[in-house]
Amino acid sequence: MAGAVKPLASPQLSEAGQVMDDEDPFIIPPKPPVDALRKWRSATLALNASRRFRYTANLNRVEERRLQRLGRFKTAGHVAMAAARFKNSTLKKTQEVAVPADYTAEELSDLVAAGDASVLPQLGGVQGICQTLKTDPEDGISGTPEDVAARQEKFGTNTHPEKPRKPFWRFVWEACQDTTLIILAICAVVSLAVEMNTQGTKTGWYDGAGIGFAVTLCVFVTAISDWRQSLQFANLNKEKGKIYINVVRGGKREKVLIFDLVVGDIIFLNIGDQVPGDGIFVQGHQLTIDESSMTGESQPMHKNEQKPFMMAGTKVSDGMGTMVLTGVGMHTEWGKVMATLSEDVDEETPLQVRLNGAATAIGKMGLLVAVFTFIVLMIRFFATVDYGHFGGEEGNRIVEYFSIAVTIVVVAVPEGLPLAVTLTLAYSMRKMMNDKALVRHLAACETMGSATTICSDKTGTLTLNQMSVVASWICGSLKEPDTLATALQDDALGLLKESVFNNTNGSVFVPKDGGAPEVSGSPTEAAVLTFGVKLGGNFEETKALASVIAIEPFNSAKKRMGVAVKRKDGSVRVHWKGASEIVLGLCTSFLDSDNQVHALTPEKVQELQGEIQRMAEGSLRTLCLAYKELDPASIPAGSLEEWPVPEEGLTCMAIVGIKDPCRPGVPEAVALCQRAGVMVRMVTGDNVVTAKAIAKECGILTEGGVAIEGKDFRVMSIEEQEKLLPRLQVMARSSPTDKHMLVKRLRAMGNVVGVTGDGTNDAPALHEADIGLSMGIAGTEVAKESSDIIILDDNFASIVKVIRWGRSVYVNIQKFIQFQLTVNVVALSINFVSALASGNVPLTAVQLLWVNLIMDTLGALALATEPPTDDLLLRPPVGRTAPLITNFMFRNIAGQAVYQLIVLFTLQFGGKSIFGFSDAGYPPPRVGKETHSTLLNGTMIFNAFVFCQIFNEISSRKPEQVNCFEGFFKNKMFVGIIFITIGLQIIIVEFLGDFATTTPLNWWQWIVCVIIGLVGMPIAALVKLLPVPNKPFPETRYFRWLTKILISRKKRKAHAELKAKAAGHNGSAEAEGAAIELAQAGETPAGVASGHLPVANGNGEYANGKSEIKAGKVV
Repeated sequence: MAGAVKPLASPQLSEAGQVMDDEDPFIIPPKPPVDALRKWRSATLALNASRRFRYTANLNRVEERRLQRLGRFKTAGHVAMAAARFKNSTLKKTQEVAVPADYTAEELSDLVAAGDASVLPQLGGVQGICQTLKTDPEDGISGTPEDVAARQEKFGTNTHPEKPRKPFWRFVWEACQDTTLIILAICAVVSLAVEMNTQGTKTGWYDGAGIGFAVTLCVFVTAISDWRQSLQFANLNKEKGKIYINVVRGGKREKVLIFDLVVGDIIFLNIGDQVPGDGIFVQGHQLTIDESSMTGESQPMHKNEQKPFMMAGTKVSDGMGTMVLTGVGMHTEWGKVMATLSEDVDEETPLQVRLNGAATAIGKMGLLVAVFTFIVLMIRFFATVDYGHFGGEEGNRIVEYFSIAVTIVVVAVPEGLPLAVTLTLAYSMRKMMNDKALVRHLAACETMGSATTICSDKTGTLTLNQMSVVASWICGSLKEPDTLATALQDDALGLLKESVFNNTNGSVFVPKDGGAPEVSGSPTEAAVLTFGVKLGGNFEETKALASVIAIEPFNSAKKRMGVAVKRKDGSVRVHWKGASEIVLGLCTSFLDSDNQVHALTPEKVQELQGEIQRMAEGSLRTLCLAYKELDPASIPAGSLEEWPVPEEGLTCMAIVGIKDPCRPGVPEAVALCQRAGVMVRMVTGDNVVTAKAIAKECGILTEGGVAIEGKDFRVMSIEEQEKLLPRLQVMARSSPTDKHMLVKRLRAMGNVVGVTGDGTNDAPALHEADIGLSMGIAGTEVAKESSDIIILDDNFASIVKVIRWGRSVYVNIQKFIQFQLTVNVVALSINFVSALASGNVPLTAVQLLWVNLIMDTLGALALATEPPTDDLLLRPPVGRTAPLITNFMFRNIAGQAVYQLIVLFTLQFGGKSIFGFSDAGYPPPRVGKETHSTLLNGTMIFNAFVFCQIFNEISSRKPEQVNCFEGFFKNKMFVGIIFITIGLQIIIVEFLGDFATTTPLNWWQWIVCVIIGLVGMPIAALVKLLPVPNKPFPETRYFRWLTKILISRKKRKAHAELKAKAAGHNGSAEAEGAAIELAQAGETPAGVASGHLPVANGNGEYANGKSEIKAGKVV
């Protein structure tokens, strides 16, 4: 089947490691461009198109919405800025701007939209605006519930109204667009008219109404299913919008949900953060904002006192700072535009594409069967009809035959395949939320099932991210952190406090009631600040002794941060903090216990490196703290925004060892991954010794494994890297470029790579990976937007759960394919053979529509919601191009189909005699209707067929296991659907006979039907015991032989046509082209042995020159 069983033994890999196959449009990469999706669409025979593609992306709308969003942002931004500037210029001409006693939300919105910094001094500057808004630039708003409520009442909330959801009737209308259902509805109307005319209104409406009711049921079941999926995806989209922002309220730094922010809040901004509302710059260093989402301009904007205005929805690309929030929600251009945009899920997943390929092949087969069935029925009809008495009954039979053929197409086209993908993805996404994983892109669910390697961060993912200083080398010797307050001289202690409390982006809040100090900031910052508090330091008092005049923010490339502070006595000092070996390499001296500075000799450097090594071997992250005295005269006058903080000739003051314990459960989770065939690699910025110690503790670094530093990896050749990668388990001191290179190389080698990341610089690697996994707690907004899945608890064990869910998606789809193909084969075979043999079909249009409902919607709902089991991690990863229909599935389908066909054919051709059905005692049937015995036999066939599918559905739960009842009652959805199906079947047979062409059965007939279905289960169990070859069926010798025959026939036919075209060689372009093709294939065209052919030039085009053909070659 196209896209389903194509042999893919030697796939071609692109540079990115993606499987490329120009001949098969149904194989696409996990992050496909729109062009790839259009390619497979154009290759698809869209049988039942409106129904088939309702679960796939609207490709025209994807690009249209992207351009629409950017256009609206740019237009709205320019209009608002122009209007505000015009308003401000008018005010300036007429009068000076007065400092208002209060602001309205509109006034603040106009102020930011105008972007005119010259107005700020007239309003008292940022301090004046903060004062009017009753907020403190340092301590923020009071943050009491009353204060927050009052601000929300006056300035609005930081939300925008949701776009109205699509009403249920729209889903009903879209379900009605199905072409085949429209044809059946027309058939129902025609049948209704003909039979009511010939048989009267009392009984003539049964058949037509039956088809109409079945069509209506299909429409509403489809609409309800689609409606439920839209609600689930809408709820998941809400989760994606939950962002926590660092603010200060009442002097205390805390994280607040973005929707709860209010005007006047003081917001802390760091690299990767999203600007949560309109605001004005308060203070910061090298703060750079990416405004491309609002303006379309790719050049980042530096924010300072001269350019203080910031817009909601933009991102921090560099630096750090604070802003006062002046506009929220619908009083920002971001909010106004977002309110007009919908968040539809327009995504195409690789599995959906492959399943549509399978559905296309099956649909073509079904269409062929339907056409043949209709032709056979019509031939038999015209051979037996009495043309002299041709009337309404005969016309109704033609309509009935046509409706049966159309219904066969409805049953044959397995639109349930893409539905099953959507159902299982939606179910998995919802359940994964419970396992602390938020899926941003649907394809990631299934791609995780194919993951062969995970490149994981260390801090916070493999460890608890709860850091504390447990070892320290300070002022010349090792000292216990708890005894430092008394072991150091006052000058040295003061210098250390100055470094700790000024060179940080964290803070310490001391409650007024005298409670324990509350430290905020990144885990590393919090550990160092807590260390400073233990030294007896007071955060506010220490910071008041000096003012920060320049900052060099931390980033993962430099692995250090620095500040320049000006003390009250006018002296200037620089403080640096960062990776020990890097900062130590910048030092030329060290401070001893007597507060004396000594030269850093090679012997002393070796001693300090030994201390770093010992701490690292104890799984400690080490930081070096250093300082330098500066001449105040060397400080440039004016703004220090671009002034680089000096970092040469530093004095080493302290080296501290920070313990970050391994997360409980991580070693077990790593072992599970390794057993499941997924290699776990640690990629960290820590030094190699610390990384190796943690990796061994987590079970990542095993015997024979290699640990390497990023700087060594990046200088290797591609061949050397590829030779090393199978054994590479730890990469230390890695830069974002190293991480990106590692991911790219792994993918190029055919691996399916998952990567974790939390920083802005991780974005390239997250995007390059097959599955990008960002951290929900420590991750920046830029990292989250570049990822496919957000790990909400930053726990590696949650990643293992995601792998299990990914494999579950694939397995559930296989279960459904096995179930559906069995129903397809049996339903099509019995109707087609019966039409050939007797001119009648045992399964009517209404019955087939009911079977289609069981098979597609209810079957997909039951099998697609099977929860994952632990045995999924006992098998290797699912190959990205592995065949959807495996050997054991072929075996199960064949065994079950053979049994069902034997039973049903036996009932069809011998059921009356076996069960002794007769027409004695029953009135003769109406004209054109069946006798009682035929109707009873047809009901038995229909009932037995349905029960075969019910029990086959249960057997399909465990395609490879004999015991299919394991965990049966844990899946309440599955159990519920089985009982609903049985209940509806009883109603159809016993009470809807006139509509469904059935007659009530007695109790023993019901028992026989149930037993026939039940016997299929032990037969399925026995079939599962039959061995199957390990090699996929499409790669077996028989299949290749059959394919070769078919291809050779096709080639021979094409070759004959080519020779016929070239035979005359009459000088036409077509004849010359055919002759060239034959000559290039090594054959001289007949009659052209001494002829001439056009000559190909360097561009592959044929000029007017001539060339002779000799020995079958173009010369």
